[in-house]
Amino acid sequence: MIRDQIQAAIAEAMAAAQADGQLPPFDLPAIEVLRPKQAEHGDYSTNVAMVAAAAVRKSGGSANPRAIAEAIASHVPADGPIGQVDIAGPGFINIRLADGWLQQQVAAIVAAGGEFGNIARGHGQRWQVEFVSANPTGPIHYGGARNAALGDALANVLAAAGYDVQREFYVNDAGTQFELFIATLYARYAQLFGRDEPVPVDGYAGEYMVDYAKKIAARFGERFLAMPKAQALTELREIGEDIVLTALQQELGSLGVHFDSWFREQSLYDDKLVEKALDLLRTQGDLIDKEGAVWFRATNYPKSDKDEVVIRSNGAPTYLASDIAYHYDKFIRRRFDQVINVWAVDHQGHVARMHTVMQALGLDPARLTILLYGLVKLIRDGQEVKLSKRRGNLLTIRDVVEEVGADAVRFNLLTRGPESTIEFDLDLAEQQTNDNPVFYVQYSHARICSILAKAAEVGFDTAAPIDHAELALLSHPSELALMRKLLELEEQIELAVEKLSPHNLTHYAIDLAKIFNAFYRDCHVVDPANPAQSRARLALCQATKIGLVKTLGLLGVSAPESM
Repeated sequence: MIRDQIQAAIAEAMAAAQADGQLPPFDLPAIEVLRPKQAEHGDYSTNVAMVAAAAVRKSGGSANPRAIAEAIASHVPADGPIGQVDIAGPGFINIRLADGWLQQQVAAIVAAGGEFGNIARGHGQRWQVEFVSANPTGPIHYGGARNAALGDALANVLAAAGYDVQREFYVNDAGTQFELFIATLYARYAQLFGRDEPVPVDGYAGEYMVDYAKKIAARFGERFLAMPKAQALTELREIGEDIVLTALQQELGSLGVHFDSWFREQSLYDDKLVEKALDLLRTQGDLIDKEGAVWFRATNYPKSDKDEVVIRSNGAPTYLASDIAYHYDKFIRRRFDQVINVWAVDHQGHVARMHTVMQALGLDPARLTILLYGLVKLIRDGQEVKLSKRRGNLLTIRDVVEEVGADAVRFNLLTRGPESTIEFDLDLAEQQTNDNPVFYVQYSHARICSILAKAAEVGFDTAAPIDHAELALLSHPSELALMRKLLELEEQIELAVEKLSPHNLTHYAIDLAKIFNAFYRDCHVVDPANPAQSRARLALCQATKIGLVKTLGLLGVSAPESM
């Protein structure tokens, strides 16, 4: 990255200043290179002179940070990306990128194409992002769309940073809620044939349960009424689950979300993994029998103040038993280097428990990240839309996607960090105006496509405008500002990885679109009377198009060519 090149140049300058005696010998400190908050201070800045002052004093040199900064600055090479070096305040070293180097980066962006912005951070480490993971008991209410958008975009970002990423949906098909679902499904199925079969208490009242039952009736007729109810419930488990998972795949697909793996909780019991993981804990003294139940001795580990039941007194396992086996499978059997579980904020009480489980399995808790996200308030006509799967007044992901489009859903749900509550205004999301951020960004991309099409009509080679472009002609402040913004993408991807949140990319996309539109306002792009200038500006348009497509793609948002 550019920042790393500048960091290396500063280190070389400090070593050179020591070599010629302007600075005394001392171990070089860590060099932090940041972007200044104010553009007039340059593109990058470092406070290394102030950090080094104490070490310089100990080595017998002048501890004046400004003098140290001047010694360093005098040895910074004025070539490559570095254009101008200035000293500010008590000893900040401010660096401005060279115009000539910026101009050549247009060609580098075009050459990189879809790889533009990618960074070498992960080096092929195997990371898993597990997200959505709803009970297979019906459609996902709209609140789950944030989980889906966040997990999927984060996986995109990690892949762009060089990680080998797997997306996984954990299917909770071994718990009480799934049993209630099957019982409700049987009742709705029986009612279709006139049977007086009541929906169980706390069952699922949604109309979608009738739709599921109709699918079974159409396929199997009265088959399940001709057998004992217990046998029917057993046979309906797999059939009902397949119906729901097929619907979930279609529903999440409407949002552009697809999984590499759908991992069924029941397989942990079928493959004896729960038994194996619990046997491991018992062998090392982390399970005890108490009050007729089996307990995980979490208090054997730091920061845990209570033990947890894993097998109830009636012999039924708790969710914790499954979680222990599931993470045993993730880390020990499948050998993921890192796992990110995307959970709603109401699960925050389980985070510490899972880190204790990691310790009990002999694993570094830092390898498991529980990414918690805040609630979504869906607003229509100024009022919050309430959601409930059980009561049947369910507004699903598919419903909202059909109303405002997948792009608006994803972009809006990624505009804030995971911990923040989001208010998603459906009325605004439908507007095709610049007030709608996703429309604004997508329209900017469509504008570039229109510019390139217009240029082709008057004879410019828009298939490869970079081939004959004199990039040195790109010297207008708006052109240089656009190049600078494009080159931020690597750092934006790195920031998203560090924060494990892609929300900064939505703001970067908006800023990039704004700066492009300022360039379009200030610079006449297609001018047959000035072909050399036009070719250079068309090349910059092509580079910007690549930048917008890449950023929107990371967010899982499309880049339409016309709007």
